[in-house]
Amino acid sequence: MTPAPDRATTPPAPASPRAHTARAYRPALRPGVLLGPPLLRGPRTVHLIRHPVSGATFEVGPKEHFLISRLDGTRTLDDLAPLYAEHFGRRLAEDPWMRLLGLLGTRGLLEGAPDPPPAAPPPARTGGFWHGSRRMVADADRTTARLHRVLRPLLQPALQLPLLAAVLITVPTLAWHAGELVDGTGQLIREPAVLAAVALFLWFSITLHELAHGIAAQHYGGQVTEIGLRWRFPAVMLHCTVGNYLFIPGVRAKLVIAGAGAYLNMVLLLPFALWWFLLPGTDTARPYLAGLLFLGSVQGLSNLVPLPPLDGYRMLGHALGTVRLAPETRTYLALRRSGGEARAAYPRRARHIYRAYAAGFALLVLLAAGGTCTVAYLLLTR
Repeated sequence: MTPAPDRATTPPAPASPRAHTARAYRPALRPGVLLGPPLLRGPRTVHLIRHPVSGATFEVGPKEHFLISRLDGTRTLDDLAPLYAEHFGRRLAEDPWMRLLGLLGTRGLLEGAPDPPPAAPPPARTGGFWHGSRRMVADADRTTARLHRVLRPLLQPALQLPLLAAVLITVPTLAWHAGELVDGTGQLIREPAVLAAVALFLWFSITLHELAHGIAAQHYGGQVTEIGLRWRFPAVMLHCTVGNYLFIPGVRAKLVIAGAGAYLNMVLLLPFALWWFLLPGTDTARPYLAGLLFLGSVQGLSNLVPLPPLDGYRMLGHALGTVRLAPETRTYLALRRSGGEARAAYPRRARHIYRAYAAGFALLVLLAAGGTCTVAYLLLTR
């Protein structure tokens, strides 16, 4: 869906009846069509458009989005042409206008267009014994909406701001006692019964992590399309999919939705952290609590690392206004190695973002590998 509304530069031919009809037409988008914000994808800035019935998503450029966002049923070509010329510095001709309307009509995005058949629901189960997924809720959006109504009093700033402050204080405090936490983890893994209880708590925490994404999405007007189980033998965990993630207005809302799971993981650790702080150093429960806090913190905070497919990767993409950040970075690096004019098509902002992410990606992988080896060494030697 990529018509170029500004290609015509020669004087227009005498208006035909069809062109006259197109000039007088006042198109309107059908109710429920979603228009996304500008996103950087490779060298281009794109906008996403979503059909309200089929759920199909289309990609358009800034010029097409400028026109589509103003199709409210009150404007003709003659009304939009001056606005377009003022914004882009070029005249809007009839042929590109008609092509744009034709594309919108064939995709059922204009008011009065016939409803396309709704998208077929995904299969209840995919994959096999070793890996796959299974849908657990018939109407995930209604289920999370009910949970949101029940939990909405807990989402008020009067409660969430003190909890956030407590998390921000607890995380560096635990980091300061990292040596003691690692020692406690070493003792924990030598107690199978206690370790099993901790593993069960962490599994429950990651389950609530996924539901937190869905409830946060409901809070900001999102739509949850699926709640189910996903497994890679022997691990089994819940997953929650937000269907209109990229169309939720505001960067802050997207960041909150993406970070809600990790935030909830850390909130669940607060009572255990307080218990651990208050216990005397000789108490036998203290090492086990230290192990729980270490494993729980790693589980929660590691999700904020900006590497795919973690939540931190999504948060970074929302903050930068990009889509498919990692794949587009690989494409850009490949062009840099091969040279050519394709690399010159990238604007300066895109070049800076992809270079910085490539360097950060390599650094994060090295830090993760080094941290894992260090913790493993300490657990084996202490």
